[in-house]
Amino acid sequence: MLGRTAFSAWLIAAFLSISPVAVLAQKDPFGAVSAETGTDEQPGSTGQTNAGDNSGSLEEEYGFDPADEYGDADGADFSLRDPWEGFNRAIFVFNDGADRYVLKPAAVSYRQITPIFMQHGISNFFSNLREVTNTFNGLLQGKLGQAGNDAGRFLVNSTVGIVGILDVAQYMGLEEGDGEDFGQTLAVWGVPSGPYLVLPLLGPSTVRDTPARVVDHYTNPITYVDHDPTRYTLRATDIIQDRASLLEAESLLQGDRYVLLRDAYLQRRDFLIVDGEIDVDSEAEAAEAIDQAEVEESSDY
Repeated sequence: MLGRTAFSAWLIAAFLSISPVAVLAQKDPFGAVSAETGTDEQPGSTGQTNAGDNSGSLEEEYGFDPADEYGDADGADFSLRDPWEGFNRAIFVFNDGADRYVLKPAAVSYRQITPIFMQHGISNFFSNLREVTNTFNGLLQGKLGQAGNDAGRFLVNSTVGIVGILDVAQYMGLEEGDGEDFGQTLAVWGVPSGPYLVLPLLGPSTVRDTPARVVDHYTNPITYVDHDPTRYTLRATDIIQDRASLLEAESLLQGDRYVLLRDAYLQRRDFLIVDGEIDVDSEAEAAEAIDQAEVEESSDY
């Protein structure tokens, strides 16, 4: 049984090393591409990276181009959803310190000492585990097609893909989705998000998403590994892997980091809840209102 099998994350890493041929051709999944040389740059390098050159990959990752959205002064006023800003900023400062002195150095070291093909395989492994949560919430939201796709990905990658290390399912037409969680499920059920909330160590959230994390915890297969050292190692590796994947996007943060991260989080959540679909009627109404305002303004002259 999985829960009684004592294995270490290092065993996973060692297992990855026996089949590098399948992924040796992979580019660094987290590296920034230099516009001049076309080569991968590691985070922290002295070379300058043009964020526009990577807008495609960032848009694919986040659902929008952070460089454009962060600089959009006419965007949604997310401050209206942050009535507890004073408290949230205090927690943000604490979290930022913990990240700066603990988590980020660990993520940078992980990037430097871990071969690219192993990073890619480990990322696939944890993404595969999250397909269980995706399937569960897809069913609760009535997205039967997406739930079937996610369940198929989990079954294929857990077997043919060697416990998820290789993403074989994508070559069978089972593409990876944006992900589903219980916070999105509550939103689909009509539960309002409530105010923005920064949690100690856990980071950005909302009043709705905070209790939903408990449900997500119990749909994560790692929770049921009852060998404590193994479970803690897996969770730590997952956190560091996720932090390493954000090193590139972090370079886009200029100005008030609190506001940028808050707006990015809330916009990303809104994007996920509607599955990236734009309300065409609302967009048309907004465009019509703008046109009408322009007509009225011109008539004043």
